[in-house]
Formats: sequence, structure tokens, C-alpha cells
Amino acid sequence: MSSPATQLRSRVPRIAGAAVERARLTVVPRTRAVRAARVPFVLFVSLILLLGVVGLLMFNTSMQQASFTMGTYQERATSLAAREEQLTAELEDLRDPEKLGRKAQREGMVLPTCTGYLHQDSGLVTGELCAAEQGTNLRLGDRVPPVPKAVDPDPIVVRVPSTDPGVSSTAADAAGDKQRERTSGNRRH
Repeated sequence: MSSPATQLRSRVPRIAGAAVERARLTVVPRTRAVRAARVPFVLFVSLILLLGVVGLLMFNTSMQQASFTMGTYQERATSLAAREEQLTAELEDLRDPEKLGRKAQREGMVLPTCTGYLHQDSGLVTGELCAAEQGTNLRLGDRVPPVPKAVDPDPIVVRVPSTDPGVSSTAADAAGDKQRERTSGNRRH
């Protein structure tokens, strides 16, 4: 019997020969490779890139426009705030009591020598009265303030001759006079 090492040596060339047989290159018939059309793909990718660049430019332009508008409004708000502050200072200056007093004196107003208080419910004047007003009692209900003509114009009276032979024109005039007295009486109250 042979040793296992010799058996292994005799098998190796047979295995190697079989492997070489299997690994031999053979000529394969040449076939035409199917290629995808490059032009439409390149156009598609170029179109997407172009749309992306245009979109970015439009976005950038709109952001710049919004930034410009915001800057304009901020400047306007700042100038309006400054104007408001200036007008407030002018108003406070005009409200100054000392300046108001001087202006009133230049216009001919004088300081009162006495002060009195009028109580509306009783019509009495109390407090430090002037010599001419002492002992007077004002009656608020006695006098009715005059009503301006623009608010209460005179009524327009049109005299129409009567067609009824039984009514005289003097009777119609008397009825109109009574009506006028009633309307003018209502105006006084």
C-alpha cells in the first residue's frame, strides 16, 4: 500500500489539470452593447441644474428686496419716533403753567382778587367774595341762555288763502299766530 503522502502527490496533478481545463479562455461571440442615450439624460440634468440656479437667484433677489423694504420701514419708524418725541416736548412746553400765565397776562387777563364758589343745587355763592358780589344769590333757573339762530331758525310761514267761504282770512291768521306762540314758547324752555 502506498503512503498517504504519495497518494496526495499523485492526485494533485490530476486536480490541477482539471482546473486548468476549466479555466481556459474561450472566444465569446461579440455582441453589441446596449447603451442608454446620453443626450436626453444630459439635457435633463442640465435643465434641473438650470432651474436650481434660477430658483436660487430669484430667492436671493426676493430676500434682498425684503431686506431693502424692511430697512426703509425701520428708517421711517425711527424718524416718526423722533418726530413724536419732538411733538411731545413741544406740547409739554405749551402746557407749562408759567408760560400760560405770562401769555394770558399779555392777552389782557388779570389775576382774580377774590374767589367764590357757586353751589349748583342752591345757587349760593360762598368763599371769598368780591365787594360787588357779596350778598348776591344767583338763581340758575331764572335765566334761559340764548339759543343761537343756526340751531333754532325762525319758522317759515306760508299763508294760503282759504277756499272755504265760511272761514275768514283773519280767523286763519289768528290760528297761525297761536301756533307761532306755541312754537316760540317751546323754544324758550
